[in-house]
Amino acid sequence: MKERPILFSAPMVRALLAGTKTQTRRVVKPQPDSTHSGYPYWNIGGYRASWCRSAADGGPLEPANPLLCRYGQPGDRLWVRETWCRKWDDERGFLDECWYRASNPDVVSVDAMEKSPWKPSIHMPRWASRILLEITSVRIERLQDISHEDARAEGLECMAGAPECGYRNYLDKTSQDWTLSPRESFQSLWESINGPASWSANPWVWPLDLRRLLNQQQGQKQ
Repeated sequence: MKERPILFSAPMVRALLAGTKTQTRRVVKPQPDSTHSGYPYWNIGGYRASWCRSAADGGPLEPANPLLCRYGQPGDRLWVRETWCRKWDDERGFLDECWYRASNPDVVSVDAMEKSPWKPSIHMPRWASRILLEITSVRIERLQDISHEDARAEGLECMAGAPECGYRNYLDKTSQDWTLSPRESFQSLWESINGPASWSANPWVWPLDLRRLLNQQQGQKQ
C-alpha cells in the first residue's frame, strides 16, 4: 500500500466531505501518440494498460508501451491537498492547526501586508491534510464515455440538494444556470477546471473509485 497526494478544488472538497463524491477522473499522461500513420491498439485491464501501433496500416505491431496509473492501484491511498492556512494565536503565533478555504472561505489574514492568508493546495504538507481516500478501483476510458451514473458520482452540486431539480452549470458564475443532465453538468465542471477545449479534446482518463477513510494524521481540522 502506498500513499500519494492528490489535488482537489474547493467544490470537490465539499463533495468529498458530504460523501457525494466517490469518483474522480484524471488525464492519462502521456496520452498515446497519435501522430503516426499506424492505428493505436490498446490492451486495457485493471490498473495497467498498454498501447502500441502498427508500423504502417496493416503492418506488424510495434512493442507495447505500458501505461500505469500514477495515482496508484486498488488499495493505495490518496491524501487530499486543498487551499489552506495555519491558524494564528496572538500569544503562541502560528499553530499546528489549519483553516480550510472550502469550509471557511471568510478567514482573513492576520498580517495587514498580506493580501490573502491562503496557501495554494500544491504547497499543503501531509500533516495538514484532513481527507484520506482509498482507491477501490481504477480503469481507463475516454473522457466523453462517462455515464450519467458516473457523472453523479463525481459529486455534482444539485439544486436544493435534489437531483431531480437539476445540476449546476459550473461555467455560470452567477449559479443561476442548471441542467437536468448530469453529463452536461460534469462537462461544465471539467471545462471550468481544465479549460474550454478540454472536453472536446476527449482525452483518455483514469476514472478512480474512492472511499473516504478516517484520517488520523491530524487531530483538529476545520
